[in-house]
Amino acid sequence: MNALAEKPIAVQHKSTALFTCAVAALAGLMFGLDIGVISGATQFIQKEFQIADHMIEWIVSSMMLGAAIGALGAGWMSAALGRKRSLILAGVLFVIGSLLSAAAWSPETLIAARLILGLAIGVATFTAPLYLAEVAPEQTRGAMISLYQLMITTGILVAFLSDTAFSYSGNWRWMLGIIAIPGFLFLLGLFLLPDSPRWLMMRGRKQEATAVLHGLRGDAVQVAREVADIEEQLKMPQHGWHLFLENPNFRRSVGLGVLLQVMQQFTGMNVVMYYAPRIFQDMGYATAAQMWFTAAVGLTNVLATFIAIGLVDRWGRKPILYTGFTIMALGLGLVGTMMHLGIATHGEQIFTVAMLLLFIVGFAMSAGPLIWTLCSEVQPLKGRDFGIGCSTFTNWIANMIVGATFLTLLNGIGNAATFWLYGGFNLVFLLITFALIPETRNVTLEQIERNLMAGKPLREIGR
Repeated sequence: MNALAEKPIAVQHKSTALFTCAVAALAGLMFGLDIGVISGATQFIQKEFQIADHMIEWIVSSMMLGAAIGALGAGWMSAALGRKRSLILAGVLFVIGSLLSAAAWSPETLIAARLILGLAIGVATFTAPLYLAEVAPEQTRGAMISLYQLMITTGILVAFLSDTAFSYSGNWRWMLGIIAIPGFLFLLGLFLLPDSPRWLMMRGRKQEATAVLHGLRGDAVQVAREVADIEEQLKMPQHGWHLFLENPNFRRSVGLGVLLQVMQQFTGMNVVMYYAPRIFQDMGYATAAQMWFTAAVGLTNVLATFIAIGLVDRWGRKPILYTGFTIMALGLGLVGTMMHLGIATHGEQIFTVAMLLLFIVGFAMSAGPLIWTLCSEVQPLKGRDFGIGCSTFTNWIANMIVGATFLTLLNGIGNAATFWLYGGFNLVFLLITFALIPETRNVTLEQIERNLMAGKPLREIGR
């Protein structure tokens, strides 16, 4: 009788945990929506406001500037206000930014709205994975964090499809404003979530933390063990800044994290995400075809992400990065070559699009997910928050630089040379992967840290 009574309770606790994680993972959907939505809108914004490419670059990249600022303050905010309240603030800013984008009466207003959206995304992208890691059951933690990454790519695809639907009327205001709806639903869901038990423990609220864990786990023995684990972890405070100043080995790991994020952004992936319709226009496609091919980019990105999930623990990090950078260099090199020779026939158009999609596959299966994995693996425990914070900030700054320069490059050196340039970057990243990046598959974080602090070369700290 007791066993039968306990089973529905266990299911109830499991459902509560899954609901909590699913709502938090929606932050990834908002991130993806915000990345993807601007792509289809730029040509219509440019036409209505009669602005030059340089102003379009500012409209696109202002979101990344806001995200960099938001990410800088997110660590303090998540510690002071809590993970849940930080996500609520991000949700409020996201809705405000979306509605202001739709109502923008000038390019400057649109830049300000995108800046607000960026602040929301910067806070959410730091806080949501942290919250997920702290509330997800141990046996599903990896899956939940992978769900967050998948939600990002899904958000990009949904935004591309939405842009395609609105492109027939050219209504860019609806393109930018409609993402307020999932933002509002996300905000409502957040009010139903508990505070992070780890944050409650950090604030000395052990009884509340235990109650939250009981609601999420339902097993008193597991809850007691988890509370003890959190107490043990909190005895080791973060000393990232002091460690950075005092320890050259830690400076190496921070530098590697920064380099990895620069590599990810300069593959050229976000160039395609932000300016896909413009790229397809230069291939000779009309507006409707541009938008549908942009949606195909989003779908390819989602599907190819599963390749990384399936291979990362079989092949290892470096073999996948070698494969990905090679595919990206080949794909962009051929796109540049076709643009140099001239795309005259339908067959040449299709081949060029296929090479661009090949590039997307290369990124989504390698540098997209794996850079984030490596950035967390190479940082020692005492400085992990600081190291990941530095690499995240770098990601947004590099992202902003890419977004703010692509059209300038197209207008300055031409389409072919621009794609050759990004293809060349990927060849350089192949060499950097060989020279500096460690293989961390099946190696504990503690062993990586011991090798790093012992002064081993970076490429050997996973041995």
